[in-house]
Amino acid sequence: MPNLIVVGTQWGDEGKGKIVDILARDADVVVRFQGGSNAGHTVVNARDTFVFHLIPSGILYRGKLCIIGNGVVVDPEALIDEMDRLQAKGVEIGKNLVISHRAHLIMPYHKAIEKASEQSKGSRRIGTTGRGIGPSYADKMARIGIRVGDLLNPGLFRQKLEENLAEMNCFLERLYQVSGFQVEKVFQQYMGYAERLKSCMADTSVVLNRAIEQGKNVLFEGAQGTHLDVDFGTYPFVTSSSAAAGGACTGTGVGPTAIDAVMGVAKAYTTRVGSGPFPTELKDEVGEGLQERGKEFGATTGRPRRCGWFDGVLVRYATRVNGMASLAVTKLDVLDGCRELKICTGYRHAGRLYKEMPGDLQVLSECEPVYEVLPGWRNATTGATSYKALPPQAKRYLDRIEELAACPIDIISTGSRRDETIVLRNPLASARPKRGRARNAR
Repeated sequence: MPNLIVVGTQWGDEGKGKIVDILARDADVVVRFQGGSNAGHTVVNARDTFVFHLIPSGILYRGKLCIIGNGVVVDPEALIDEMDRLQAKGVEIGKNLVISHRAHLIMPYHKAIEKASEQSKGSRRIGTTGRGIGPSYADKMARIGIRVGDLLNPGLFRQKLEENLAEMNCFLERLYQVSGFQVEKVFQQYMGYAERLKSCMADTSVVLNRAIEQGKNVLFEGAQGTHLDVDFGTYPFVTSSSAAAGGACTGTGVGPTAIDAVMGVAKAYTTRVGSGPFPTELKDEVGEGLQERGKEFGATTGRPRRCGWFDGVLVRYATRVNGMASLAVTKLDVLDGCRELKICTGYRHAGRLYKEMPGDLQVLSECEPVYEVLPGWRNATTGATSYKALPPQAKRYLDRIEELAACPIDIISTGSRRDETIVLRNPLASARPKRGRARNAR
């Protein structure tokens, strides 16, 4: 049975939450493999609007097992708050949610360090959310991190906490002139979290591999996007984890041979939150119009997103580094009413034409986009559920996206609701023998 990875192809905020929600209907297991509570996936269905930060959005379906993998950094306070909010809306949370005991914890000092560090950088700020994600991953790599499973051993947890606070308090007080933390207060706080979460903890690598051996469909849900990946993104303006498809294996303990396909998610235009290069950014009324119509404000922070034209170079790069077999295009309806649309087909810098993403951040920051102009459409696409219902100009626009992305489109989102979707092919319900799809399949 298919095991599918879903990743963002831009700088996050592509609408992965809705796509995962649609696909989860045909999945048995949905697993989040990286990131932390800085991510925000929004799902709108007939019941309500749900915003997810750590819990896989598959929790909305009964009978689905949802897993938070070892590659995620877990803020237990944020997780418990999310559980409570979902349960208040009638969502069942019990044995259907499992947390890896190998996942690392976000501690209070991680948040304090991130906020103080970001404030001290001035104009060099990366634009982090201040939720402790980066410092938690830094401790993981420095081999001083505290893991979810450590909550079950109070003695060991306290020992690690004391050792870390001896260093972190010094760091906070002397370098940033910020008050440190008391061991006992943090210890008691986290023991309270342990009591609430202990029934959810397990070796999720064992759970996942058993499910795969039993022939169950597993859906791997990524946060952020390819160009925020710590290795393949616009470094250093990136997140602190592996947001590309490769992170699904290291973040869950499932081998790459068990993965059947990768689906990328892209907006019909481009957005970015925070600092960093953005070649197709629109700093005019067109960009403001996209921001307003697309409601481009972060689900987690509420920060406004920078908006620009669709970047074919950006998404083709994502196709390559993720090995994508298919693409889901979201927010097509936001482009309704535009007289003309532009698509970036390359970059120009110092007289040189780039058809691939330059690895030099300064070059990327100074690039001028090379645009191709396509006609827009007047007829509304909002709520369309069949490809035939789309205006000819919208079909032409989607065809060009396919060509530039070097990846076939399987799903088109035409609105925020679950039913406002065109599914050309469900990758969890049918197999693709090779990359590519005949045009007449539509």
